[in-house]
Amino acid sequence: MGKENVVGSSQISGTWGKLWWDGTLIAEVLSFEAKVTANREEVQFGMSKDSKITSLSGEGTIKLGKVYSRGKKKLLEAWKNGEDPRSTLTSKVKDPGTPGKQAETVTINNVWFNELALSQFEKGGKIEEELSFGFTPNDSDVMDEIDEI
Repeated sequence: MGKENVVGSSQISGTWGKLWWDGTLIAEVLSFEAKVTANREEVQFGMSKDSKITSLSGEGTIKLGKVYSRGKKKLLEAWKNGEDPRSTLTSKVKDPGTPGKQAETVTINNVWFNELALSQFEKGGKIEEELSFGFTPNDSDVMDEIDEI
């Protein structure tokens, strides 16, 4: 049964989010999102339409403040050689205001990247890069959850 009263300070802030890429902490991460989509087919019973999950797909984005080249050359060279390198991403949010000081940790294995910005800039502006990726949902796990206390 859920709590009837939740105070605003319990709302989790993304400020405390961290991301590791193949075990390396990515300090310049600005945002991260990974989601699983249930792919469905329509099923009809009499006059009613329902749906059946036929597969799962995973995708996401990482937005970085440009500080390093962050594996750009390695990925480009692999692609040029017909290789499809895979990575592991781990995200963790541990807000000090979370009830019980709990954390939410998600690990995603078998991550592939879909595109690579070779170069970009705007005079007078800071550079941000966005990396889109895919993954197999069966290779992802919620390692730690934030539970009601």
